[in-house]
Parts: sequence; C-alpha cells; structure tokens
Amino acid sequence: MARTKEFDPDAALQSALELFWRRGYEATSMADLVEGLGIARASLYATFGSKHELYLRALERYVEQHDPALLAELSQPGPALPAVRTVVRRYAETAGEEGRRGCFVTNTVIELAAHDPVVERRAAASLGSLELALTGALMRAQAQGELSPGREPRALARMLVVLLQGIRVVGKTADGGPRVLDAAEQALSLLD
Repeated sequence: MARTKEFDPDAALQSALELFWRRGYEATSMADLVEGLGIARASLYATFGSKHELYLRALERYVEQHDPALLAELSQPGPALPAVRTVVRRYAETAGEEGRRGCFVTNTVIELAAHDPVVERRAAASLGSLELALTGALMRAQAQGELSPGREPRALARMLVVLLQGIRVVGKTADGGPRVLDAAEQALSLLD
C-alpha cells in the first residue's frame, strides 16, 4: 500500500522557491532544503527528484506567478505606450524593494545560465516572452500613432528587455535606486 504524503508538495515548492530566491542555487544545500521545507530528504527526492530538478520547478513556479500579469498589462487594448512606460518605471521604482533579492529569472541567468543549458533555455524563454509582449505593445503604439513610424519596435523591445534586466541587477546594490531611475527615464526618452 502506498503511503500518503505528510506534507503539501505545493507549499514545499513555494518554500523551495523562496529559499533559492534568497540564497541562490549553489549556496542552497540539500540540508538547507530539508530544513527549510520541513520534510525528510527521502520525501524531497521522491517528490521533486534532484536539487536541480527542484530548482527548475521553482523557476517555473516563479515564471508562472510573475509573467502573466506583466504580459497581460502590456497587451491590454487602448493606448499601448503608457503601459510600456508604466512597466519600465515600475521596474525602476521597485528594483530594491525585495531585500535586494532581485528577479529570480535574472538571478538564475547570472548564476547558472553560462554553464547550465536547461536553465539557460528556460530563462531565455521567459525573457523572450517579455520581449514579445513589449514588441507587440510597441507595434500597437506605432499603429495608433503613439510611436514614430521610423522606430523599430522589435529593436526597442530588445533594448527595454536588456534595460529591465540591468535594472534588476543594479537595483540589488545599496545605491542603485537613483541609477536605475535615471536609466529608465533616459530609455523612455527614446520612445518620444
């Protein structure tokens, strides 16, 4: 007879996400996960597989929690350029609010993407979704006369993706606030 789980896998995954987000992949040991999730090592392996598999599931959870609202905001009907400006300014204004944890996807790219192709593909997919949403918003802005016809929406979207990820990195520093706010406003001036 199969034993029933004595813990909530969904809550354990959320706890793993928080732990990885706070400490990073390399600095989080299996012992840390066992203690932080409050489950036995055997249960952790049986439910989630390896530490790497758990990390990938935590990354997926983060993307599922954060990407849809942002993508929906950029694809709402009506004027599109104000939505783009709002997103960029929000990134800049909230860059250091989470105890300098930054963005989990950005942290993942910095820590693991160079030597982990699976992580790199998953992080690239998230960044690609953001680029696609920004491109769509900028194309709508151009079609509605909000953005100059001489501008290239895809190139602008790519620049904004790079800016937003840079904001997340610089925002982790103690004095990043003024830098990211100034950078965001300079980037937005390119949309005029």
